[in-house]
Formats: sequence, C-alpha cells, structure tokens
Amino acid sequence: VPAAALATAAGAAPAIAAVSVAAAGHGSGAISPRARNLAAKEAVDASALAGSGPEGRVIERDVRAALEGRPALTAGARAALAVGGAVPSTGTGLGGRANMADIEAGVPVSPTAAGSVGSAATTAAAAVSAPADFPGAYADVPVKGIRKLIADRMLDSLSTTAQFTLNASASAVRMQELRARFKGSGEELGLSKVTINDLLLFAVSRVLPKFPFMNAHKNGDSLRTFDRVHLGVAVDTPRGLMVPVIRNADLLTLERISSEAKRLAAACQGGSVKPEELSGSTFTVTNLGSLGIESFTPVINTPEVAILGVCGIEPKPVLDGDDPENSGVAFVPHIGFSLTINHQVVDGAPAARFLKAFREAVADIDLWLAK
Repeated sequence: VPAAALATAAGAAPAIAAVSVAAAGHGSGAISPRARNLAAKEAVDASALAGSGPEGRVIERDVRAALEGRPALTAGARAALAVGGAVPSTGTGLGGRANMADIEAGVPVSPTAAGSVGSAATTAAAAVSAPADFPGAYADVPVKGIRKLIADRMLDSLSTTAQFTLNASASAVRMQELRARFKGSGEELGLSKVTINDLLLFAVSRVLPKFPFMNAHKNGDSLRTFDRVHLGVAVDTPRGLMVPVIRNADLLTLERISSEAKRLAAACQGGSVKPEELSGSTFTVTNLGSLGIESFTPVINTPEVAILGVCGIEPKPVLDGDDPENSGVAFVPHIGFSLTINHQVVDGAPAARFLKAFREAVADIDLWLAK
C-alpha cells in the first residue's frame, strides 16, 4: 500500500471502521456497543460474524473469538487494513505484532481463525484510496544495499534488546577552552585539528576500562567484557550510516585518536573503507551535536550493550556561588549526552554511574589529558 494511501487512511480510519460494522449481525442486525468498539479498533468485519448473544446479537465475545489466531496489530497496520489487505498469520514487529509491511506481504489467517477481516473495510475504503487522493508525482525508492543492511540491523537491535536511555549534561567550559588553545597551536604539536568530538572520544576511551560491563557484548546468555576499548564512531555518509572502529583506543594518545577518527571518516565518505575497519567495536559513539540536537535515543550497535549519543552545547543556568540564597545565576555552556543501554544485561544505576564518571571527565578534560 503506498505511503500516501496509508497516511490518508490513518486519518479516516475511524469512519471506515464504522462503515464496516454498521451492518453487523446478519441474523438480527444487532451488535453490542462493546463489540462494535472492539471490532472498529481491531479492523474486524463484524457483519460477517455469527452472533451468540440474545436473538443473534453480536457481542464482545464473538469479536474476541474472531481475533484468536491472529497477531496483534500496530496502529499503522490498522490503517493499512482500512485500505485493503489481510491480516497475516504472524507478525514481524516488536512482540510479534503485525506491522504495515506484514499487511502488504502477509499470508492471511484462515477465515475460521480470524473471521472475515478487512473485507468490508476494503469496499468502504474505495473512495478513500481513489487516484484523486494522490496529488502530484511521487517516487518509490528501493531500500537496498547498505540502506537495507542498516534497516535490518536497526530492526534487529530494537527487537532483540531492552533499550533504555539516560540523558545528562556536563560543563563544556574547559573543553571549549582547550579546543581553542589547540586550534591556535603550532603545526609541530599536531593538535591544531583536534575537535570537540576527538576530546570526547579520548574521554570515553579512558573512562570505559573502569566500567568493563559497558565495554562488552551480549553473547547469548553471557556478557563478554573486553580488556581493550575498540571504539565505534558513527559516520554520516552519502551511502548511509557507517561505524568504523578505532582499535585499542584506550592505548592511543589524543593526537592518534584524532588522526585515526579523521582517516576512517574520510575513508567511509570516499567509499574506500575496508570491511575489517567496520567491525569489531566494543562501544559506539554517535554525535548529532553539530545539528543542534538537545537529546535523542541512539540505537545500540549490537552485540554491544551500550551506545553514547552526543548532543549540542547549550547555555545552562547554574548558581554563581556556593550560597543558594545569596548567589546569582550564570549561564554556563553544557554539552548533552544520551546513553542507551541494553537493560537485559546493564541496569540503570550502574549505567548512570558510568555516565556520571564520563561527565566528570569531560568537565575536567584538561586534567585527564595530564594523566
């Protein structure tokens, strides 16, 4: 079903559902209010059901019997049914739910298991899906190649892990000051091109070894922790998202981390990155800060158990002094972080302790560089 048709149907779904149940109950033409509401919600053609209530009235139990043997539906799937299609026997969405793609490509459940689902809705939706509802040209872009790989990986990550995101911020004052000093330094130091992101990668590489459960993979029913930090760095490319790996980042200097991050990013964007440079990470960092993002929910790069999202730098009001009653307010630049963990193997409190330690390292980045 074209996306435009689904968007149209989503807005008109309640009216379509009402048409599909209006003639419910062949024998008596009667349907209980609860049955009518449930049938409309689940896109069941109640007019095809045999009522078991008084005088052949269709009651809620009859609708629920029709739902047995079919997967639960997402909101998008209900909209898809409103413009035609049949409920598939299984769903590929979260928790086994049937989504829009399942409705388009699914093999319908047997009539005995799910009743006649969506048939009246198909007829009633004819006017909704008429060509007049498609103003202007549109294009169907195939999802293939690296885009298909990304799609499969993202869906697998979200459907096989319990993802949970923590958001916090850290003072960016010293980091910005240090970046300015690096930028004005001579070429002989090799630090003039060090970026804010490079400083963050350095901080992550130093804090992670203190929290081995974060530098890990979920390996079946076990947690595999790693001695070395192999840092995945998300890179936006014309072909799609890529995650090259800085090997042994915990052993590298800031200058080496900076140069390696730039080399890998250029290789990804130019199409020369090697396959072995895109695998083997133990923890990933993704940065949307340059786009003004204040918080987001990064998706874990499985089998890793966590991913750190970097947000923008924004002024944050803080007390200018130690006495809350007699202190003024100063606006101090803070950088935001969004840490997503796999709650199957990492609990919220330990993850929060890692994030706290990382934020402290960022706030005192000059001291960490001196260690």
